[in-house]
Amino acid sequence: MVRFSLSLLLLWVWNSGNCQLAISYADSLRTVFHVPEMAYALVRADSVLELAVTGKHAIHLSDKANLNDRFHLGSNTKALTAFVIAHYVELGKLTWDTRFFDLFPEWKKNAIPVYHTITLKMLLSHRAGIQPFLGENDPPLPVFKGNRQQKRMAFGRFVLSLPPAKMDSSSPFIYSNAGYALAAIMLEKVTGKSWELLMEKNCNDLLKLGIGFSWPENQKQKDTWGHFSTEKGLIPVPSDTSFCIDLAEPAGDINIKLKDYARYIQLNLKGLNGENNYLKSTTYQFLHEAYEGYAMGWFNVYENGNGYSSHSGTDGTYYAMASIDRTRKQAYIVFVNVFNEEATIAVRLLTRRLKQLYPAK
Repeated sequence: MVRFSLSLLLLWVWNSGNCQLAISYADSLRTVFHVPEMAYALVRADSVLELAVTGKHAIHLSDKANLNDRFHLGSNTKALTAFVIAHYVELGKLTWDTRFFDLFPEWKKNAIPVYHTITLKMLLSHRAGIQPFLGENDPPLPVFKGNRQQKRMAFGRFVLSLPPAKMDSSSPFIYSNAGYALAAIMLEKVTGKSWELLMEKNCNDLLKLGIGFSWPENQKQKDTWGHFSTEKGLIPVPSDTSFCIDLAEPAGDINIKLKDYARYIQLNLKGLNGENNYLKSTTYQFLHEAYEGYAMGWFNVYENGNGYSSHSGTDGTYYAMASIDRTRKQAYIVFVNVFNEEATIAVRLLTRRLKQLYPAK
C-alpha cells in the first residue's frame, strides 16, 4: 500500500501504473463538485487495479479519508439480498418460481387478487406490480408494532392490500423497494430466521464482507458522515439521526467498506467467468441476465454487443455506483458521501476516466 499527499489530503491506494493519474483526477472532481469524500475501485476477477479514497469524513471535520471508511449502499443492497436468497435457492429452501402465497396462504383472502400468482423471481426482478415505496408520494403507512421482522411482515400484508402499480408501456418492470421486502419475507419464512441474521451469517460469518446495517456509525468512532444537500449547502448527518426506509431494509439499508464490496464484486466476476464459489456459475448468470432491463438486483443492459450489470443507490445522503462490464470482465465502483446532481456528475466522470486509463483486455 502506497501513501500520497495531495492538497493536504490523505490518499491511500493499492496498485501502481496509472493510479496517480486516477487519484489526481478523482481529487480534482471531488473538489470541483463539492464532494466531501470519494472512494473508488476498479477490479477484475483476480486482481485489483485501483482501490483508493480521497477527502475527509465530513465537511465540518478534519478526519481524513481512509480505506476502512464505510459507505451506505442504498439500493445496491438489492443485489446483496438477491445474492443471499440465491444461496437458499441452491440449497432447495426456495425456487425462483415459488409463489408468495404458497408460503402465506392465510394472507391470500386480504390480498389484491392480481398478486395471487406472484413469484420470488417476479419480486426480485420488479415484475410483480408491487407499489414502489421510493420515498415520494408513498401511500400512508399504518403504525406497525413489534421487532423489525414483525414490522416487515405487517408491512408486507399492507403492501399486498394496495392496488398494483400502473405498468409503463415503455418498461417491463416497476422498480419497487417494497417488492424486495416481500422477497425477504419469503426467505424468512423458509429459514425461520430474520433477513438481518441471514445477511450477517452469509455475508459476515461465511464471506467476511463485514456488512453493517443503516448508516455507518460515526458517533462512537471516526467514520464517514452522509450529507443532505440543501439550498444553503451540505449538512452533515450524524448516524444517530432517525432514519426510516418504510420497512424495506432488504431493498436498501446496508453499509460496507469499499475493499469488502470490491471482493463481493469479484465473486460476481468470477461466477460470470464460469467459476463456482459462494454460488454456482449458472446462478450468477441468472442473477445478472435472467431478464433484459432488470434481472435480479442488477440492471441488465446491452450496448454495442457488450453486456453490463449496473446499479446505483442512495438514501439521500450517500451515493454508491457499481458497474460490471460482463463482456470485458472488469468492474467499476465509486462511493461518495453526498447525493445531488454534482455528486452524480463526479461519479460518472470518474468512471469514464477509469475506463480510459484501464481499457479492458
